[in-house]
Amino acid sequence: MKIMVASDIHGSAYYCEKLVEAYRYSGAERLLLLGDILYHGPRNDLPVDYDPKKVIKMLNRISKEIICVKGNCDSEVDDMVLDFNVQADYALLFEGKRMIFATHGHEYNEKKLPHLKEGDIFLYGHTHVPVCTSLGRINIMNPGSVSIPKEDSWHGYMLIENGYYTWYDLEGNVRMRVG
Repeated sequence: MKIMVASDIHGSAYYCEKLVEAYRYSGAERLLLLGDILYHGPRNDLPVDYDPKKVIKMLNRISKEIICVKGNCDSEVDDMVLDFNVQADYALLFEGKRMIFATHGHEYNEKKLPHLKEGDIFLYGHTHVPVCTSLGRINIMNPGSVSIPKEDSWHGYMLIENGYYTWYDLEGNVRMRVG
């Protein structure tokens, strides 16, 4: 199964539209959102074309294809307007013998990892910075941010397919790949 992973849309209709276009073009079967969907948060500037209502419409059109975890900027009221659950603290996915623990990153992070086994993947957002590293034998990955990239990174997402993890910018350029 091909899965697109994205995080930190923060209500940007402009970048959400680019993400949905990339999702359709990629042929992915699911879109895994790692939180911070609608609200920009008090520590971030307003993203380009901040319009949570447009983001709601775009994502609700593909709601049956979305898996989502709760970010620190997401709230219970988001469940009232989005047609998919945004209240789960984490999601567990499996790729072969690897477990992928997907979360936003404000509760579990590189300094506070959940219980994982050798070869498992800790997948998180929150920092707005793409990451591909390991702690011991645990693989740690972050797709970066769709709308507010930090530390000179790019507006982007990841694709997971057949044991490969590929980071893309929203123009479709490959930025990193492991597998």
